[in-house]
Amino acid sequence: MIQVARKGLAGTAALALCLVGAACSSSSSSSSSSSASASATSSSPSSVSVTISIAQFDRTLSALSALKPLAAAGQGKVAVLLPDTVTSARYVQFDAPYLTQALTLAGLSTSQFTVQNAQGSDATQLSKAHGVAVIDYDRLTLGGSRAYYVSFNNVLVGQKIGQGFVACATAWHVAKPNVLVMYGAPTDNNATLFAEGYNGVLNPLFSGGTYVKVGNAAGTWDPPTALSEFQQSFTAHRNINSVLTPNDANAAPIIHYLQTQGVKAKTFPVTGQDASTVGLQNILAGYQCGTVYKPIYLEAEAAAALAMYMRAHKTPPATLVNGSTNDTKASPVLPVPSVLLTPKWVTTANMESTVVADQFVKVAQLCVGTYATLCTTYGISL
Repeated sequence: MIQVARKGLAGTAALALCLVGAACSSSSSSSSSSSASASATSSSPSSVSVTISIAQFDRTLSALSALKPLAAAGQGKVAVLLPDTVTSARYVQFDAPYLTQALTLAGLSTSQFTVQNAQGSDATQLSKAHGVAVIDYDRLTLGGSRAYYVSFNNVLVGQKIGQGFVACATAWHVAKPNVLVMYGAPTDNNATLFAEGYNGVLNPLFSGGTYVKVGNAAGTWDPPTALSEFQQSFTAHRNINSVLTPNDANAAPIIHYLQTQGVKAKTFPVTGQDASTVGLQNILAGYQCGTVYKPIYLEAEAAAALAMYMRAHKTPPATLVNGSTNDTKASPVLPVPSVLLTPKWVTTANMESTVVADQFVKVAQLCVGTYATLCTTYGISL
């Protein structure tokens, strides 16, 4: 099973591998994992040797076709269980179609895999987790059980946010940054890894006196709560002239508040992540430094590739499994073999060649109203 996590327990999306003879049931669909398994083929798994590298992955997903020998040699059904349709539109808009395309290109028929959505139900997710090999996807389920984990290198995500902040503070001529450092929800392991990355960039600047750390916020993924945290700090410390925020959704209400306070463009650095339309528009307008973009097709390719190796009882190569991530709730702490992908820092300089070229954002929605002229200025056209 490929299990994808959302923020929470069933915060996990999962890719589950339902091998022959293993239980993989679901009460939610008659076409669930229990209904089918791939029949054995004449190919012997031991005779198949296929190597794939994350360096081969791109928006065409064409590299997956090299895994067809694994599809022929393997047995079992692959079940992808996405977490919900509420916390993020990405699961419906991007993950489901990309995973479907990736598994098809890798050689599986529609009877050999299923892509479902748990609709926010922990019970549905847990019903998939009995007797199957599981790949955690996007978020690691702490204290859980899985063979592999697929995500972006989340410490690197944080580093890119921190480095983007530093570059922005210089470009916007903020002579002495007085920084409020904000965080995602403390219950989210990804937020912990993001913070490890950006604190690693900023802490030497704080300790060296180049920057002043004005305070820390408690941490949340709820935008209204993030705004409240910021307002409390900003009211208490009027010397704050920049804020590190870990995603676009938290940044947006803070930026709007700063605008109501008369803060002008390119004077008050704010960071983000997720390459949302509102985040990209704030970047175009000069109120957000940049955003971390994580191409979802890379995650889908990596998860599908892992599933194909596992289904064929083959060890995936080091060119695919390129790192590990600690499950800190395991006792002792357990390093989970991981595929860690590389995110991108997006600014006005590369917006057209990244999120626009990948069709991650619709230009017709991005370049509306006052943003149409800004899009033209930065080489983005309808």
